[in-house]
Amino acid sequence: MDTLGLNFAGSHPAQTEQERANEQLIRELYSNAEGGSKNTPKFVSFFSDDGYFYDVSAGKRYYGQEIGLTVDVYAAAFPDMHRELYKMYFSGDMVMVELSLNGTHNGDLVLPFGVVPPTHKEIHAPCADFFHIVDGKISRFHCYVAVPILLSDLGIFLNISAALKK
Repeated sequence: MDTLGLNFAGSHPAQTEQERANEQLIRELYSNAEGGSKNTPKFVSFFSDDGYFYDVSAGKRYYGQEIGLTVDVYAAAFPDMHRELYKMYFSGDMVMVELSLNGTHNGDLVLPFGVVPPTHKEIHAPCADFFHIVDGKISRFHCYVAVPILLSDLGIFLNISAALKK
């Protein structure tokens, strides 16, 4: 199993100067992935040279410029994409975020198994993100999206194959 070696026992809201700096870094990262202010090159710039983004639901890691692909895919599918941040926790150089992905499906959603054309429905998908930050850069970002809820919000969870473009 691909894990970050988390120790939740010592997690807490931001308390130290470093934790507050890490919080600001993560908030800026998310800001650059929002539908109204998307800046993919800036998003990618928050990662270290060997850093990666792991989309757990797709089972895929992205490195280098590839890191921005999911930002572009979601922004195309949900032009009004917004992340609602509920809680942030810190443990050493780790940041854990509980959030939701929100937006209206007005563009093609490209998934590993096909393309879902616009349903014009809103999503409110729970998500948990885990970041490892080294020297002010993200070295690892693991994203866990509740894909069954996202697909249910789109009205296609129980009939995915019928919703895909042929």
